[in-house]
Amino acid sequence: MIKKINVKYIIIGLIILILTIIGIFIFSYNPIELKKGDVTINYGKKYKEPGYIVKIDGKDYTKKVVKTNNINYKKLGTYKIEYKVNIDGKEYKKERIVKLIDKEKPVITLKGEKNTDVCPKGKYKEEGYSAIDNYDGDITKKVKVKKEKDKITYTISDSSNNVTKIVRKFKYQDKTKPELKLNGNDNITLTVGTNYIENNATAIDNCDGDITKNIKMEGEVNINNVGVYKITYTVTDKHKNTSTTVRTINMISEPSPNDGRPGTIYLTFDDGPNEGTTNVILDILKEEGVKATFFVTNNGPDYLIKREFDEGHTVALHTATHNYSVLYASDDAYYQDLLSVQNRVKRITGHESKIIRFPGGASNTVSRKYSPGIMSRLSQSTLAKGFKYYDWNISSGDAGGTTSSAGIYNNVVSQLKKERSNMVLMHDIKPYTRDAIRQIIEFGKSAGYSFEKITMDTPMITQRVNN
Repeated sequence: MIKKINVKYIIIGLIILILTIIGIFIFSYNPIELKKGDVTINYGKKYKEPGYIVKIDGKDYTKKVVKTNNINYKKLGTYKIEYKVNIDGKEYKKERIVKLIDKEKPVITLKGEKNTDVCPKGKYKEEGYSAIDNYDGDITKKVKVKKEKDKITYTISDSSNNVTKIVRKFKYQDKTKPELKLNGNDNITLTVGTNYIENNATAIDNCDGDITKNIKMEGEVNINNVGVYKITYTVTDKHKNTSTTVRTINMISEPSPNDGRPGTIYLTFDDGPNEGTTNVILDILKEEGVKATFFVTNNGPDYLIKREFDEGHTVALHTATHNYSVLYASDDAYYQDLLSVQNRVKRITGHESKIIRFPGGASNTVSRKYSPGIMSRLSQSTLAKGFKYYDWNISSGDAGGTTSSAGIYNNVVSQLKKERSNMVLMHDIKPYTRDAIRQIIEFGKSAGYSFEKITMDTPMITQRVNN
């Protein structure tokens, strides 16, 4: 028997159901509408707001939204963008999920060539590599290296599992020429009669190493005849790669009295500076408006060298010690001595002088006692190293038997010649030279001579080498 359903209870149930549905709708209702859902951005990029809107019953509350962003752009991860708005005392919230990820591959950089040659029967020597990741930084230590017969594979994976692979390939062949290098200058100028000393060359090969002994030279130099001579150097490695270079030797005639700058007087002073003489000579030169050249040593006060330079004179190099047994003991000993005085001048003036005068002159024979042939070698090697040396064609005699200012004056003016450059040797450490300078200058001016200092452009006045 079917029981009658109580209509009253049915109506009450329907009312409760409707109220429940309405309550759920009211409770869950959120007027914040995001124009886009969750967002993924790559490391190194910034979050760009896709947009949102808040409207209730046609009224726009969007501008009242407070947005909170907690993204740490330096760290990969999942972050939230929170949106809040308060409408008539009721707060509404909504969130957007933002994922910061890294999809960029690391960069592997190879040192040397990507495709290179390896010497036959040789082994490739790793030239190096590096791996940099946009997020992890330097990850070179994590590179995996796989060596095979004709290639090396470098692989790296960053913390986000982005993988980079690069290959270095090589062939077993030698197509590189040996490095052939001349010892000394490739262009040498000598006066007739001066010994030519062969400095040879060196040859280094990428596969064979030092093959200097394989160098072949062709050509001759006739030191007795004016002319241009060439020495050709050739070397070939085991794989038939050949290198060639040439040295040119210019044999020129002995300078004649007309060489240089006719009518010019070069006042040059050796062995200084010296307090009591050099400073007075500088005073006279300044008063007379004359520039001179000082071949200095490691003796005397620094301030006088500085004054020489500041007042426009040439500060040139003579010797550190002026001890023949020391500086002419060997080629190396000479250059140690020269470098010492060169360093002193540079320290004081800031200028690296390349103008020199050999102690005793290029023609000295005392050097034979300590190193036979040294002047023949030095007269070439100094030029090859970029120096210029100057002897003299007038000696004042102040380093010998002349010990009076009148004697110094007569020795100088009696040897002056208008048709040549007049390179005068004096010593600024001598008081009688100091006392003769003004008269020498006055005579030169009255006789129509000009006074100049030595520069790197001044034609060299040299004497015949006797050792």
